[in-house]
Formats: sequence, structure tokens, C-alpha cells
Amino acid sequence: MSRVYNFSAGPAVLPEEVLKEAAAEMLDYKGCGMSVMEMSHRSSVFQEIIETAEADIRDLMQIPDNYKVLFLQGGASQQFAMIPMNLMKNKVADYIVTGQWAKKAAKEAEKYGEVHVVASSEDKTFSYIPDCSDLEISEDADYVYICENNTIYGTKFKELPDTKGKTLVADVSSCFLSEPVDVSKYGVIYGGVQKNVGPAGVVIAIIREDLITDDVLDGTPTMLKYKTHADAGSLYNTPPAYGIYICGKVFKWLKKQGGLEAIKERNEKKAKILYDYLDESKLFKGTVVPKDRSLMNVPFVTGNKELDAKFVKEAKEAGFENLKGHRSVGGMRASIYNAMPVEGVEKLVEFMKAFEKENL
Repeated sequence: MSRVYNFSAGPAVLPEEVLKEAAAEMLDYKGCGMSVMEMSHRSSVFQEIIETAEADIRDLMQIPDNYKVLFLQGGASQQFAMIPMNLMKNKVADYIVTGQWAKKAAKEAEKYGEVHVVASSEDKTFSYIPDCSDLEISEDADYVYICENNTIYGTKFKELPDTKGKTLVADVSSCFLSEPVDVSKYGVIYGGVQKNVGPAGVVIAIIREDLITDDVLDGTPTMLKYKTHADAGSLYNTPPAYGIYICGKVFKWLKKQGGLEAIKERNEKKAKILYDYLDESKLFKGTVVPKDRSLMNVPFVTGNKELDAKFVKEAKEAGFENLKGHRSVGGMRASIYNAMPVEGVEKLVEFMKAFEKENL
């Protein structure tokens, strides 16, 4: 069977080159006689895998020396609790709610302190990013939290909020490594890797060292302290070893593509092909305010639920998988992460044009 064009929002498409390399090494990793799935995380072989992965992501993102890179478990959703447990010294935090995940994060943080929603786009089904240039940031806020790219709704912060000097915490799960970032602007930048970096099971958290302390909320479990993992080099307990190995291969692949500047250019090209068609189409339309559109997740609708369902069904038959939109938006969504080739987007637009011709 030939591979489909996989537009899943996550777990999502991985570079074919990476999958082939992993397949070739499945039974015997570099002559050690075993799979990475089988080896001890305490072995020198795995130590080299995780150290190389960290060195490569540091290089790709130009991560300053005063930031730790942690390979964690529990999904991005576990960070919703870890962040307040580790950072809420004053038990006050400000949240900017631009989608379901930021909303869930804010709700979780309420268990540990006072949460102020200082901006939200819920009034228009999260179809835009609110103006965050002059927010009423709480004087005693421990941090300001955003979800930088909203997978479900297809919006992206093009400019970071003015946090008035407070620590910025960002969930970047669905835009991780899709473009260059200035890590020094964040206190914590983290993401589940299953959307744009690797297989499900790994969370990468990049944390400024002054935020990694023993001064955490009472009752914080050992496993949920950042210091536990930072002190142990992400090897306090058995890590998601195979997932880290694949992430490391993706980092190498990204460097081979020319790094994050080159990947951003390719992502902009792919997104333009799809958005340009949506803007001229008489059948399909995008659901996001144009200036806030994501390069990674593109929701669109026909305005007719039956026609949406027909499109998803016929697209699947034609080899375009996972185009059904999230239930809160409806319609369709194409996630066009780093590993989605330009050809995949071009073929999708060709199919959409043919569908439009037949159904208008």
C-alpha cells in the first residue's frame, strides 16, 4: 500500500526519511545488537542518543546557556499542573485564553491559585488572537500563560503579548520547530512533540534556570518538580526512550533541510497555496481572521454539514486522511506540519478544486 497524505492534527506526519532510518535500525542500532526500544536508558549508547538530541535542539533553536532542556512525559496536559506547581510563588497567574487548550490550562491552574483571564477570543469561537499589546497584567502575577498556536482553531500569535516584565509561559505544541524563535523572551516554552516533532509520549520543556528551584507548592510530587528532572538530565526515571530517539532524528532532519529559517519558508509556501485557494473559492472558506492564521493548522468549511461530510469521505477515498475538523469548529482542518511535503498541499488543493466544480 502506498502512503497517504496524512493531515492529522496529532499524532501527525513524520518525515519519511526519519521513518526509513528508524526502520533500518529497528533490530540493531548501530551495531549494538538491539533496538533502541530494548536498551537500558542508563547505557552509554542511550546517553549518547539523548545528549546528541539535546545538543541538536539547542543548536536549532539557539537556546541560551541559562535554559535547561527537559525531555518529559505526561503530555502537554500534565504541564497544565506542573507549571503552577513549580512557578506559582504568589499563587497568582494571568492567562490569555485563545482556544480549548489554554482554557483547560487555566482551569487546571485554578486548583493551585488565583487565575485571571486577561484576554480571550472565546466570544467569536476563538477565530482570532486578541490585542495583547497593553493588557492589565496583575501586579503580583507569577507568570503570563499563552498557547501560541491553536491547533483546533487555526490561530497563531504573530507577536508575543506584552507581559509588563512578568515571566511568559508558552505552550507551543503545534508550532514547535516550525520557525525561528527567540527563546530568551520566554520563561518556559514547552510542547508535546506528537504534532510536529516526533511520536506521542514526549514533552520537551525549555525552562530558564532561575525558575527551576526546590521552592514549589506544598504537596508537589517529586516527579512533577522541574528540578528533579533538571538535576538528573531527564533520566530521573525511565524516560520515553524511543520517542526521544525519533525526536533526535527529526532534529537532524531539520538541520539537513537548512534549519528553522528554511523550514519557515517552506511552511509559508505551503500555507499560502491553501489560503490563497480558500480566499478565492466560492465553496470553501477559512474560519480564521486572516492576520491571525496559523501556518500549521488550517480549518475551513463549506457552510453545509452534509457537504462537509461528503468532502471528508471523498477526500479519504482519494488518499487524503484525517481532514475532518474538530467538533467545536466543524467542517475540515488540514494540519500541514513540517513533514507534510509541498506536493501534499498542492494535491489537496487540486482535489478541492475538482470537488468545488462538481458540487457548486
